[in-house]
Amino acid sequence: MNYAISHDQRLPLYQRLHDELAARIADQHWRPGEAIPTESELVKQFEASIGTVRKAIDMLVAEGMLERFQGKGTFVRRARFDSSLFRFFRFQNEAGERRIPEGRILRREVMEAPTAVAAALRLAPGAEVIHFSRLRLLDQKPLLAESIWLPKEKFSALLEIDTSEFGDLLYPLYEERCGQIIALAEETLVAEAVNDLYARLLQLQPGAPVIVVERLALGYDRQPLEWRRSRGPADHFRYHVEIR
Repeated sequence: MNYAISHDQRLPLYQRLHDELAARIADQHWRPGEAIPTESELVKQFEASIGTVRKAIDMLVAEGMLERFQGKGTFVRRARFDSSLFRFFRFQNEAGERRIPEGRILRREVMEAPTAVAAALRLAPGAEVIHFSRLRLLDQKPLLAESIWLPKEKFSALLEIDTSEFGDLLYPLYEERCGQIIALAEETLVAEAVNDLYARLLQLQPGAPVIVVERLALGYDRQPLEWRRSRGPADHFRYHVEIR
């Protein structure tokens, strides 16, 4: 079956093919971890040259939407966030083993999006959001206090689940219950003096230094799905990046 590429005809063909494939990934035509058609199949489907197909796929690989495996094919990339905070905080037990902290939901509420939240999530003024206050602990010791904001329209299914069933990682829950897949995220780090509320949650003295990791999580269509602020004690902070 042949497909027409319906994007702006003024754009180069490889860009239009890129946009068409990106739209299909965003619409979950292919699921994360699923192989897309081979280059030869895409050539037939879109009546494009192998060079055009390859350039479009190269762009999507560079953007992190696809990944290639030698001898296996090209697959929709599933972002891996399980250990992302290990780049910033030391989460390990007394034996030095890395561990995913326990996640404990302290509050769940629906409200009108505050101005900053609406701007981050690109919501209209007055739009409703779901707000979670979450504590992350290791061996019952609080390590992170998080404030998480989600567009209610896309995540209303989370209001029907008991918060005790959420688990320690939220992104698999977003996908399973709401069909919303986190594809990538942008993070910003700042330091601040902890206020009374977060001092109590983190068992710190008011005014103690904390690191705030602000994350905007996006779908494959680059639309914001989640905005969160994670605060942790500065003495647990570390920064790790691999430079090649």
